[in-house]
Amino acid sequence: MRNKVAVIILAAGMGTRMKSDKAKVLHEIAGRPMIIYVVAAARKLAGDDIIVVIGNQAQTVRKSLSGFGDLIFAYQDKQLGTAHAVLCALPNIPEHCEEVVVLCGDVPLIQPDTIAGLVEDHLADERDISLLAVELDNPTGYGRVLLDENEQVTRIIEEADATAQQKEIKLINAGIYCINKRFLREALPKIGSDNAQGERYLTDIMEIGYREKKKMGVRAAADSRQILGVNTCQDLEMVDVIMKKQPRIIS
Repeated sequence: MRNKVAVIILAAGMGTRMKSDKAKVLHEIAGRPMIIYVVAAARKLAGDDIIVVIGNQAQTVRKSLSGFGDLIFAYQDKQLGTAHAVLCALPNIPEHCEEVVVLCGDVPLIQPDTIAGLVEDHLADERDISLLAVELDNPTGYGRVLLDENEQVTRIIEEADATAQQKEIKLINAGIYCINKRFLREALPKIGSDNAQGERYLTDIMEIGYREKKKMGVRAAADSRQILGVNTCQDLEMVDVIMKKQPRIIS
């Protein structure tokens, strides 16, 4: 799998809701910057084929990851959305890698086995794109996964853009994808910024794939804790407690 899969980790944001001058991924979980846990999980899957997209406090983020050796870094000058971040990383994907996993640097509880399961499903079914999702009793704050009458993903809609009915959907986007590199290159330029935030969302790639009749699939994560994103100080405290009480969640 290592010779086939590259991992892009999105780590450029400031995290304004953290109410801190520190870049989001540098906030500590159990005494270590949260980005370290994500890179450690990715390393077990992709070896050295990891691209970390940095922006805010880029040099400090790089320094925090110096113990990992030969990581690849891509620079996102302006934070214009997740699709823009992946676009910044695209030229750095190693030639031998055919599939691309996208992770967020603020999801420190993610486990290597969960990522590997997504990739294995993706490869076994010869898909163009696979999405990790999870059902939450309280999906507030997350993008909802919309399905058609055949249970196929039609699109992901962010909460800010969702209708009241769509906000009732409990299947949420975990923000983790496995995408065929060729399709990724074709689809990224087609993603626009016509949304409430004026950003280019990577989530829109699902709608493009559905419209173009690409082979798509969803894998449900068994443990919703693994996809908890750290967006606020309260999130940070909650994830820190989980990490300290159950340290085996992160290997």
